[in-house]
Parts: sequence; C-alpha cells; structure tokens
Amino acid sequence: MSNSMPDVALSNEEIRRYSRHLIMPEVGMAGQRRLKQGSVLLIGTGGLGSPLALYLAAAGVGHLGLVDFDVVDESNLQRQIVHGSATVGMPKIESARRRLLDLNPFIEITTYEAQITSANALDLMRPYDVIVDGTDNFPTRYLTNDAAVMLGKPNVYGSIFRFEGQATVFSPRDGGPCYRCLYPEPPPPGLVPSCAEGGVLGVLPGVIGTIQATEAIKLLTGIGETLVGRLMLYDALAMRFRELKLRRNPQCPVCGDHPTVTELIDYEQFCGILPEVSTLNNQYEITPAELAAWLARDDRPFLLDVRNPHEVAIAAIPGTDKLIPVDQLPERLHELDSSLEMVVYCRSGARSGRAVELLKSAGFRKVKNLVGGVLRWSDDVDPSVAKY
Repeated sequence: MSNSMPDVALSNEEIRRYSRHLIMPEVGMAGQRRLKQGSVLLIGTGGLGSPLALYLAAAGVGHLGLVDFDVVDESNLQRQIVHGSATVGMPKIESARRRLLDLNPFIEITTYEAQITSANALDLMRPYDVIVDGTDNFPTRYLTNDAAVMLGKPNVYGSIFRFEGQATVFSPRDGGPCYRCLYPEPPPPGLVPSCAEGGVLGVLPGVIGTIQATEAIKLLTGIGETLVGRLMLYDALAMRFRELKLRRNPQCPVCGDHPTVTELIDYEQFCGILPEVSTLNNQYEITPAELAAWLARDDRPFLLDVRNPHEVAIAAIPGTDKLIPVDQLPERLHELDSSLEMVVYCRSGARSGRAVELLKSAGFRKVKNLVGGVLRWSDDVDPSVAKY
C-alpha cells in the first residue's frame, strides 16, 4: 500500500476508539488514517472469515466487503464466532454485518450475498485494496488467486484442517509467488476431506484468521514485514510454528514470465468437480424411508457403516451390522459377503457413494447407497439420531 499521507480525518470519537493504535509510533495517526481509507474484500464469513472480519472491523478498516451465500447453522457456532444463536438461519453476511456494525459503527460494510464465480470475481475485487481468502474449497481458492493476480492485488491466504493451518500473502507484484506457484494442480476430487468430513478444532481458525487479519493491516498501513514469499505452518497439537520459503515460478501459467492463463476459467472443471448429481442410478440408491421399511421386514439388508469409528459414538443407525471406514474398504472386502443384500451409509451419503462404486467394481451387485446418510435419516425417520 502507498505510504503517502491519506486525506481522511479521524473524529474525536475515532481518536478515542483507536487510541491504543495511535500511541504506537509504527501506526500513529498516519497509519490509522490509512486503515480508515483502506478497503478489504473478505471472501467467506465462516471459520476464517469470522476472526478476520471482527479484527479488521475493530482495527478501523474503513470499508469491508463481505462475500458469502450461506446461512448460519448451529454446527457453525463452534468456530464461526462472528455469528450467534440468535442468527441461526440468517444469511451469514447479514449476521456478520450486524455484529460488525455493533462492534464498530464508524466503518462501511458492503455485502454480496452471492457465490464468487468466474463471471463476477473481477468486478467484486476491483474496488478493494486487499483481497482476503477465507474460503474452504479448491475451485474458489484458484479463482480468487487468478483474479487477484490479474488485478494486481495482494491475496491474503489461509487454510485450516483438523489441528493444522497455514497462512501466507500471495503478491506477485511484490516479487512473491501466487497460489498456483505453490499448488500448480488441485488434488484429485475426494482425496482431501472437507472440514465437514474431517473436523476442525474450534480455535484453529481463530489463530490463522488473526494472522491473516494482521497481514491485511500491515499491507494497508505499510508497516512491518509481510508473509510475501513465506508460508507459515501451524500445528495446534504440538503448539509449533514453522516457516517455508516460497519463490515465484517463472513458468507459472498465471503469474509467470509468459502467462498462459490470461482470463478466468471454469474452476470446477479445472478441479475435476462435477455437478452434484449422483453417479449411481436408482438401482443402487435407497432413501431413509425405504430403508426403515426394509429393516422392519424379515428379509432385512446387511447394514454397512463406512464412517470413522469415533463418529459412531456421535450417532448411528440402529441395526448396523458392520463398520468399515471407507479408506479401509479395499483391503477388507474379504470381510463382506457379496451374496447378501447390502445398504451402505455414512454421514451425508458422499463417502458411502464412493464405497458403493468400489463395491460394484469388486463384483458386488446387491448393494445400495443410503441417500443423505445419517443426516437425512435423522430428518426423515428418527430425529433422536443426532445430526453433526
């Protein structure tokens, strides 16, 4: 960011509010005025976006843009601290907007209740000084990266999973790499589980999100040494930080010397993600209501759970015959009888869908996937089974 003196003024109320910044010579009046003049687009108001939004608002960043299209769910509240019980069911951007304006009424907030796409990314990002990536999926990360590079804007990146997180600033304009320099190709679909499948320690996004907020503040004020060219890795279980040096790849298709990606592409296709339609035909699917009726008969099916063992303690479908985690299934096929009618289930139907495909390829023909898994079983059949 520019170190020239902004032409915005601070009111007496703002001087009182930001006094602990103002008495620091590294920030002072000039730095606080740069924050007030600055703008940040925050993509996502979930786990990372919550501490990011709270601390950027509290710090006095003058204009915050919030992009999200999800609604607040009870399962969010373990880590998404910008939201609360009173806003469950509300659009996340509205829930966040209310909390942030209560925290600091001297800032401007623009909300975009939309999914960021190749069609709108450049227009969404163009008005802002700094882009902050608080997303949790690969297509959006690649899209955010490419759009930020094309617009010449710094991209403050963070990611979290279970007990580990990482953060950096991608800014080729400052001599650093972009996201594609670090990850040229996305992992195969399904290889990296989501937080919904693998879990995340509730405080972890607080650590990584506040690091991202710190970097955004430094970029706006022009103070300190940013994470450009450095990847910070955090292990919460070991309470250890490590740092890796990053370099720009001259052959990078986006930020390299001779870029080949010069306009935004179809990022779902790039990441190998197909539309959310089942690859199984109806012959290999069963609804919870249909399964409940079948389990009540004498010719009930063999019920296979392909979740992880610790998930059974949370919730399970009564009458389950066997537990084999989906990752162990290829080595444990010999434990299953292919002559039996079998129904496979997991939390949401995704892992069990992969398991049914595997079983079919191994010669199992009397096998069905429980559509919607435990979640839909709780909705449609037995609400006493906990949703998680």
